[in-house]
Amino acid sequence: MIKIFKRTKTSNQRRVKAPPVFIPWRFNIICGFVILALGLLIGRAAYIQVLEPGKLIQEGDLRSLRVKALPSARGIISDRNGEQLAVSVPVQAVWADPVQIYKHGGMIEQARWHALADVLGLDRQKLVKRIEKNQKRRFIYLARQVSPAMAAYVGKLKLPGVGLKDESRRFYPAGEVSAHLIGMTGIDSHGLEGVERTYDGWLTGEPGRKTVRKDRYGRVVENISLKQREPGKPLELSIDQRLQAMAYRAVKQAVVDYRATSASVVMVDVRTGEVLAMVNAPSYNPNNREGLQSFRMRNRVITDAMEPGSTIKPFVVLTALENGVADENTIIDTGNGIMQVGGSRVRDVSKVGKANLARILQKSSNIGVSKLSLAMPVEALLGMYSSVGMGDPSGINLIGESQGFFPDRRRWSDFERATLSFGYGISVTPIQLVRAYATLGALGVSRPLSILKTEEVMPGRQVVSVENTRKLLDMLEMVTGPEGSAKRAAVPGYRVGAKTGTAKVAAAGGYSDEYIAMTAGLAPISNPRIAMVVVVNEPQGDQYYGGAIAAPIFADVMGNALQILNVPPDAGSGDKLKVVHNRGASNADT
Repeated sequence: MIKIFKRTKTSNQRRVKAPPVFIPWRFNIICGFVILALGLLIGRAAYIQVLEPGKLIQEGDLRSLRVKALPSARGIISDRNGEQLAVSVPVQAVWADPVQIYKHGGMIEQARWHALADVLGLDRQKLVKRIEKNQKRRFIYLARQVSPAMAAYVGKLKLPGVGLKDESRRFYPAGEVSAHLIGMTGIDSHGLEGVERTYDGWLTGEPGRKTVRKDRYGRVVENISLKQREPGKPLELSIDQRLQAMAYRAVKQAVVDYRATSASVVMVDVRTGEVLAMVNAPSYNPNNREGLQSFRMRNRVITDAMEPGSTIKPFVVLTALENGVADENTIIDTGNGIMQVGGSRVRDVSKVGKANLARILQKSSNIGVSKLSLAMPVEALLGMYSSVGMGDPSGINLIGESQGFFPDRRRWSDFERATLSFGYGISVTPIQLVRAYATLGALGVSRPLSILKTEEVMPGRQVVSVENTRKLLDMLEMVTGPEGSAKRAAVPGYRVGAKTGTAKVAAAGGYSDEYIAMTAGLAPISNPRIAMVVVVNEPQGDQYYGGAIAAPIFADVMGNALQILNVPPDAGSGDKLKVVHNRGASNADT
């Protein structure tokens, strides 16, 4: 018993002397880790809040700030009299937020979604599949530039996740009449063709921006900033829409009457270099984008180069006068209408015999101008063509303008020099040809053309003497006389100078069997005001000469233009002029 007691006592003594529960070094380690973690958290918080607060601010702004674009209207395009040719009208775009759509039940109400597809002109199943395909996106366009009536209907459907956005759409009151010149804009209101593209930067305004802060429910809680929109600047063109419409009716009728591929007219104010009219047929309606065809959209006045044919002969005569090769009294023997040049022949349509320069032009003698060309250096003739604007940009700055073709050779055969005098071997655009004739009308002053209305006369350069140019204008008047090759281009009551031309259409390896009929001229000759070029491409039938096809169009358009611009008659009687005007109106009506 005594031993047992002692053992028990010894066991209790051992229990009392057991090591303590608190271990200092372990406590210090734990406290060190806690302090280190706390320090790291404080350091990270200080770094984020003090040294790099921008990221948190950015993340917060992404969730609360919203920027709303305030679209600005594109500048108005008008003619020289203020008639509007292109305006912007308010429309709306229909957009969808697929995330919100599926958050509120998705496509359960099929009837309303089918109604949306129907009003937007979309396929029902394609609309549904498109939204299903983009379930994780926050914004997709369903339709652009819808009318206010359609937008109002969409709003009444009250579909969750479907909204409306303000936009503007370009509208062209002149339609197909001025389509080639004005051009059109794309879905994002940026110019694609014509003046709309060339002056896109000028016409496009600066959109406004409104920045607001929203809460989680989409309510505006703070207006941050507002940048006012700046509308596009207006553009006033040099064209006269009255002349434009009248000329377009004429070329459109010509395409029908002669079953031609196309027809074009370009008209220039001789005094200022302003383009008064520029039309092509066939044309297109820029307000209807469906089924647009490239051949209808091409502005042939500036893009299509052609061999000018006999319309270039007045400049050969002028070169001869300027270089002293001939004068108005010089007699040229054209023989029996056939001239051998090297291994080829130059022919006249009708025998002219011995004739002065005026007669050479009046009868459009190829032999006569060939002899003039062969009597002077080829550089003199090419220099004249270049100085009056052929082979160079016209100055209107429209995108797509062709330079034409101007040969640059070291050696020229006699036959090449001969054909150069009656419009073969080079190519020019109608806008370049009308600029050359405008130089004649300005008595030898060559100036760049302008598609914009000018307050002052465009500066020019005297490239030909006034005296010789005046002599040539008197000769051109004889071409429209009773015995002239352009007699059908005459306008009763006015002195008109014009030259017709006929050229074959160039094809691969030579020429095709098709022709281009053209007439270029000025009126009134006493004090030239208008220069004009008419081109009819590939007329069908037995008649294809410029004097038979293009000259009557020239007379019709020129007569009406002189009337519209109130240019006083310089020859004939007022009664005859009235008859011409009435005839032009009748043609327009038909």
